[in-house]
Amino acid sequence: MKTIRYILAILLVGSLVAACSRNIEAESIQNPYTYSDLYYKNLRDYKASDHSISFGWFAGYGPQNSMAVRFMGLPDSLDICSLWGGAPAKENKEIWNEIRFVQKTKGTKMLTVAIVRIDAETDEKDFKKAYLKAIAMPQGEERNAAINKAIEMYAEYFLDEVFKNDLDGFDADYEPEGDFLAGAHFEYFMSHLAKYMGPNPNITKEDRLKLIQERYGKGVTDTNKLLCVDAPGDPSSALQPICNYYFKQAYGGGTSTSWPIEKVVFCCNMGDNWQGDMSVMYEQARYQPAVGRKGGFGAFIMHRDYNVHENSPEPYYRFRECIQIQNPAIY
Repeated sequence: MKTIRYILAILLVGSLVAACSRNIEAESIQNPYTYSDLYYKNLRDYKASDHSISFGWFAGYGPQNSMAVRFMGLPDSLDICSLWGGAPAKENKEIWNEIRFVQKTKGTKMLTVAIVRIDAETDEKDFKKAYLKAIAMPQGEERNAAINKAIEMYAEYFLDEVFKNDLDGFDADYEPEGDFLAGAHFEYFMSHLAKYMGPNPNITKEDRLKLIQERYGKGVTDTNKLLCVDAPGDPSSALQPICNYYFKQAYGGGTSTSWPIEKVVFCCNMGDNWQGDMSVMYEQARYQPAVGRKGGFGAFIMHRDYNVHENSPEPYYRFRECIQIQNPAIY
C-alpha cells in the first residue's frame, strides 16, 4: 500500500504540472502534455497494483482541438474507460493513435460497451437473422439449441469488436426493459463471453488461448481481457465468478450491493449533474467497507467534468480529487 501511495504522490505532482500548463496548451491548440519514461512507468505500475479503481464512460470523442473530447485529455490516473461512443472507425487514425498511447503508455484499460438488447438490433445482422428464425420454431430442444446458437453469435459480435480492435475487454450494459436477452438468456450470453475473457474459474489459460487463436489467429495471445457488467440494480449472482467488475449505476447515491464488494465500482451520473457539487461521486469515492476494499468509483459521461465552472476550478478537478480521496497519496 505504501508503494501505491508513493506512486500516487508522483502522479499527483505530474497532474499539477499539467494543470499549471493549461494556458500554454491553449496557445498551441491544446497539445497534450508529456512526461518522462519514469512517470509513465510509475503510472503503469500503479494501475497494475491491487487498489480500488477509478472508472468512466467516455463519449463525444473526436479529432477536435479541445482536450475535453480527446483521449489524451482524460485524467492520467483513470484505470478503466468504457467507449460509450463506440469503437472509432479504423480510418480515424488520429483517434486510434491517442487510444493506443493511453492504453500502452498510460496503462488505461479501454473497453467496448453496449446496451445488450437483441430485439433492438437491426434485422440484417447474422445473429439477428438466426435469432428471429429460432424464436419462430416450435417449442422443443431444437428451438432451445437454435436460440442458444443465436445468443452465442450475438456474444461473438462483441468479442470481434474487442479482439479485432485490440481493446481490453467488454462492458455489458444490462438494462433489458422487456428484451428477450434477460434472465437465463443473459446469463448464457455472458457465459459464452466468459470463455474468451474475464476471470472465469472454469476454463484454463491454455484452453482459452486455443479458443482465441482458433477465432483470431496465432498472433493473438492476450488471455487477460476484462469482462464487466453494468446495471442500475445488482445482476444475477451467477455472473459474479465470471466478471472482473460490476459498474453499478448508483446514480442516486448509496453504496449498497449484494455483490462481492471488491468487484463493485459505484458510479455517479456526471452527465446530468456536472454543474453541481457532485456530492454523490465524493461519497462513493470516500466509502470504504468495514472488511476488504471496494472495487472503486466511477462516473457516467465523465468528460463533462472537464468543464470549468464555479464548482470545478480546472478540468477534471473533482474527478482527480476523488481519486486522491479513494487512494490518498503520501508525500
